[in-house]
Amino acid sequence: MVVYMRIPFWLIASGVVLGLVAGLWFREARLEEGESTGLVLPVVDGAEDAALLEDEANTVAVFDSVSPSVVNIESSVGIREGYSFNVTKMRKGVGTGFVWDAEGHVVTNAHVVSGASEFLVSFANGRSYVAGVVGVDASKDLAVLRLHEPNPNARAVPRGRSSGLRVGQKVLAIGNPFGLDQTLTVGVVSAMDREIEAANGRTITGVIQTDAAINPGNSGGPLLDSQGRLIGINSAILSPSGSSAGIGFAVPVDMVMRVVPDLIIHGEALRAGLGVRILSDQLSARHGIEGVVIASVPRGSKAEKAGLQGLRRSPRGATVLGDVVVGVEGQRVRNSNDLANALEPLGVGARCTIALLRGDRKVEISVELQRLE
Repeated sequence: MVVYMRIPFWLIASGVVLGLVAGLWFREARLEEGESTGLVLPVVDGAEDAALLEDEANTVAVFDSVSPSVVNIESSVGIREGYSFNVTKMRKGVGTGFVWDAEGHVVTNAHVVSGASEFLVSFANGRSYVAGVVGVDASKDLAVLRLHEPNPNARAVPRGRSSGLRVGQKVLAIGNPFGLDQTLTVGVVSAMDREIEAANGRTITGVIQTDAAINPGNSGGPLLDSQGRLIGINSAILSPSGSSAGIGFAVPVDMVMRVVPDLIIHGEALRAGLGVRILSDQLSARHGIEGVVIASVPRGSKAEKAGLQGLRRSPRGATVLGDVVVGVEGQRVRNSNDLANALEPLGVGARCTIALLRGDRKVEISVELQRLE
């Protein structure tokens, strides 16, 4: 049997009022503890900034520290109008660069400056400077500009190392994608020791792969570690659409550190090599040869003194194969790209051991590297 109780109306009304008051008090307490209610509340002037997570604070600190040293590069080319002497400046493209030193040098990609004659370098504070090309190394996709009027407030981006990078390490990229300056993207090192092709067909080795978003306009900008140190220069993306697909490539800073000083001092990179003439890869492959065939050795050269041998004629007039380079310091050499990439880091004047196929024998010879003209 169900028993129904009659409750006075005043008691019900009192309970409702007390419930509303208690609910409002509990809601205010939740807000004070930081619990979200799903409502968008107005910002009160003078309110303290929300505390950042440790990783967020690190990202903000790196951007605040390095972004003043990252520049937008606008390139243009002068075109003469018909048969007149009037020259019209035509914008060619935009890219990114960063301050290298206090002398006004700015580093970027070679393809950013390719085909252009005038450059306008703009800083985050809105100041712009005219710049000219100091040196270009298309084989490594690197170039150096110099401001015609140095910016006294410009600070060089701190340099790190790329040799000790680990897959999964946090990286940050600052650049000007699609002309939108001072854009920050964050990701990780996705892979190491990748290879990409430079504009002149040469292979760039040891490249860093990252998933930090890289888009057109980011080229030449710095790739940074979590300490704000330069570890690479953003150079290319792998994308069927031409926009970021999460696969970006950066020229490693260890390579940049070798090339940029040469570009500043000499206007070009000093290439170390054997100082011999070689057969083209196509011709070697046509004859089923893997390695680099030495075609001729200049008389009096260090290569001749080391005993390297080129092609020669037999007493009957037949061509006799000379030495075939198949290794440098234990590193395998299959073609001219492999040979150049193995010798260049060693530097002019260094001695190295190269492995050769000489007839049916494999020999090793120590050679002093020469500067290639």
